[in-house]
Amino acid sequence: MLKINEIKTFYGKVGALWDVSLEIMAKEIVALVGANGAGKTTLLNTISGLTIPASGTMEFLGVRIDGIPPHRIVQLGISHVPEGGNPFPDMTVRENLEMGAFLIEHWREKRETFAQVYGMFPMLEKRAGQLASTLSGGERQMLAMGRGLMMRPKLCMFDEPSYGLAPVVVRELFASIKRLHAQGMTILIVEQNVLNALETSNKAYVLENGRVVLLGKSEELLKNEHVKKAYLGL
Repeated sequence: MLKINEIKTFYGKVGALWDVSLEIMAKEIVALVGANGAGKTTLLNTISGLTIPASGTMEFLGVRIDGIPPHRIVQLGISHVPEGGNPFPDMTVRENLEMGAFLIEHWREKRETFAQVYGMFPMLEKRAGQLASTLSGGERQMLAMGRGLMMRPKLCMFDEPSYGLAPVVVRELFASIKRLHAQGMTILIVEQNVLNALETSNKAYVLENGRVVLLGKSEELLKNEHVKKAYLGL
């Protein structure tokens, strides 16, 4: 579904990604893990077209996407849920969700999509008329995930969905991600919580200082000595 080949990305003269290659097959959950500053968010921004790579190629469903504008990437079917969710605070929950269906083809199908999102996150339906600014951190993250689903994506990318949330909320969010996968969604998840990410995903990439240093099946990486020592505290 997504093939990234030797991407390099810079902020000014400072390198952020170095020859990063990554592949995602349809209906996989792929985890991208690593410490703060490793380049994980930069890679998602590069896939979304928010950051332009200096070199390398990216293909989504056979279409080159490196260098094309973000709205075109959205039209192709890639949804990007940013860290912290970033809902529009002075808009209601329902209005925030509608913003995820801003393309005409998604707007026409919004009634059916609303039903699917509310089925996944019943809390959002209960708070449909409530301002996003009044939600808790976990509720804002659910809202952001729901907004990302309103565009009926082929690939959904989640950036640090568990950041700053209580453990019970984190478990609920990861359970939601598993349900999406069970329904056939292809998912790329960026996470500092390496244990949760590896337990949820099919395969994973470990990013350090802008480079992929490990990749493989998630169950195998859970047993890897470097991963255990550097990220799991074992």
